Amino acid sequence: MTPFIAELIGTAFLILLGGGVVANVVLQGTKGHNSGWIVITTAWALGVFVGVVIAGPYSGAHLNPAVTLAMYIAGNIDSADALSYVLAQLIGAMGGAFMVWLLYQDHFRATADAAAKQAVFCTAPAIRNLPVNLLSEVVGTFVLLFTIFYFTDAALSSDSDAAIPIGLGSLGALPVAFVVWVIGLALGGTTGYAINPARDLGPRIVHALLPLKNKAPFDGTYAWVPIIGPLLGAALAAVLFLWLGN
Repeated sequence: MTPFIAELIGTAFLILLGGGVVANVVLQGTKGHNSGWIVITTAWALGVFVGVVIAGPYSGAHLNPAVTLAMYIAGNIDSADALSYVLAQLIGAMGGAFMVWLLYQDHFRATADAAAKQAVFCTAPAIRNLPVNLLSEVVGTFVLLFTIFYFTDAALSSDSDAAIPIGLGSLGALPVAFVVWVIGLALGGTTGYAINPARDLGPRIVHALLPLKNKAPFDGTYAWVPIIGPLLGAALAAVLFLWLGN
């Protein structure tokens, strides 16, 4: 699997599972209707886990333009690969969002609330205050990336100076899932914690194109927040990491 395909498929699975749980919680007539924020944040974290398991061995599982930007600033990826990753992430996010609509189309038709239907695809502020909303996305993404920079591989200590590395396989994807989970629980209540430009923009475009009745507008006056905020947070995390000397 090429890195481009890995990023595309990994991001598609992330959005399929994350958007799918939102659909299950907010749309009318589903088995999980009104099951709450804890369910949503947990499923998004597990969606990240699944995406990382799929893409990790082939691309490093960025699944997020903010991650790619941070890794580019840190010198871990070149510009051509970074652009390829971002394109794959956007396409994957759109594909995952379309699949959510396909699976839940009867429930979209049964739901009159335009905001609830849009929430399946993209984020919106609980209280609209653009400077604070932007800060929420900056801080949430900063926490994600700054933590990722300090992830270390498991190792056994020995009598020699060198540690013995341990391959954790797919379990190595768990730490980032836990970070995403706690960000959602602690910081996600203000904006819905996009912390990922592709996660918000790709599905937002799909929502605008789909033939949904009583559809909320694209909301361009807010749509830039979950794009610029995560990119700023990622850049700040990378710069601070480099300044601290790794």
